[in-house]
Amino acid sequence: MDKKYYLAIDIGASSGRHILGWLEDGSIRLEEVHRFPNGTTEKDGCLCWDVDALFTEILTGLAKCAESGRIPVSVGIDTWGVDFVLLDANGNLVGPAVAYRDSRTEGMDAEVSKFITEFELYARTGIQKMVFNSIYQLMALKTRSPHILEQAAALLFMPDYFNYRLSGVMKIDYTVATTSALVGAISKTWDEEIIERCGFPKRIFGEVVPPGTILGGFTADVRQAVGFDCAVALTPSHDTASAFLAVPAKSENSVYISSGTWSLMGVELFDPITTEASRVVNFANEGGYDYRYRYLKNIMGLWILQSVRNEIFADIKYSELAAMAAESEYDGMFDVDEERFFAPDSMVAVVREACSENGYAQPVTPGDYARCICRGLAASYASTVKTLEALTSKKFESINIIGGGSQNDYLNEVTAKACGLPVFAGPAEGTALGNIVSQMISSGEFSGIGDARETIRRSFDISEFLP
Repeated sequence: MDKKYYLAIDIGASSGRHILGWLEDGSIRLEEVHRFPNGTTEKDGCLCWDVDALFTEILTGLAKCAESGRIPVSVGIDTWGVDFVLLDANGNLVGPAVAYRDSRTEGMDAEVSKFITEFELYARTGIQKMVFNSIYQLMALKTRSPHILEQAAALLFMPDYFNYRLSGVMKIDYTVATTSALVGAISKTWDEEIIERCGFPKRIFGEVVPPGTILGGFTADVRQAVGFDCAVALTPSHDTASAFLAVPAKSENSVYISSGTWSLMGVELFDPITTEASRVVNFANEGGYDYRYRYLKNIMGLWILQSVRNEIFADIKYSELAAMAAESEYDGMFDVDEERFFAPDSMVAVVREACSENGYAQPVTPGDYARCICRGLAASYASTVKTLEALTSKKFESINIIGGGSQNDYLNEVTAKACGLPVFAGPAEGTALGNIVSQMISSGEFSGIGDARETIRRSFDISEFLP
């Protein structure tokens, strides 16, 4: 019997990749067929994504599938959340695709608060306050570039935009839409009252649909460019939503961490928690597959280590850094969630500054830097577990870590010790795997989430770290 292939196009802030997945002997197999760089560039004074270059890479990876003779049944795209593009009535871009680390949202929380309090915004949407949430990005446009909003006929989040360019169909995935802080936690669609009170044009907010929706096939231009046609599937297109779907937890009382540039730490719930206690500690009720909620907190994640590495020791592999961290005797650490780590001119400088302020000598070796960053992350994880238990009235038994950060053995070890819980690490390709699994569920390969997660458990090696 011929294998049925499914393609995940997983695009992160620093790179993207095309990963084919298929079932073989009852297990899921994955193979990377294309990888490409991503990053921001300055345009008109803003940090922006080059969406045309990204779409060219999307087509290149699709063509490689055809060249290899493995044409997928469907393709799904996932990216980071909150960022969007605006299109005119002809489907052309209006303005650049501004990145979430751009400074345009500074002070926009105060502007939004003129129309809706932070208390009410959270009670209605359940989304944590982050300076880059789409609601603040839109307020920046309304305040500083109103002509762009006036020209706009449609808003599409990054994965929705690439899906549109592949299929010609404009739909908005529920999971990524929730990161905007404009979707009702209960209604699961746009909160039109918030939109109206903020003065955003209602016409730009299109239909929100759940993951599993099939948008259609490729446009004629795409078919000609890549040499085949296949279904464009709406997957959980916010990367964390795909990652959470792929968590092979054996117990409902497990905390999930999607570990990468960000650490998204939380649990899967069937009902949102939008209490004032939840708002104060800044937890989000983001949309997940099958309308489950990803109740989680954004933790700064490996962004700090990535930035330090790129600044002063880019030739050292992450696996080597983890080993160096374990060997280092440096005892410094700091609060990784402080705002100064978000987008500094020099990450090395702020890490040194933070260590000094906490009474420690400054880190010197690569192992020193990796060690203090990992220890800071583990401390944040431990604090978050305690907060989760208080907010959910649950007692957790384990931690499941997926994503690229799950390969950092030193971080896994200190996390287990700091949290006092066993840590199960893997699979590393959590986001792409969740993307593929959602396509397989839609195609009937799996009966549902439970069936898919059981197959993931037997398909991939999961490492265990004890407290």
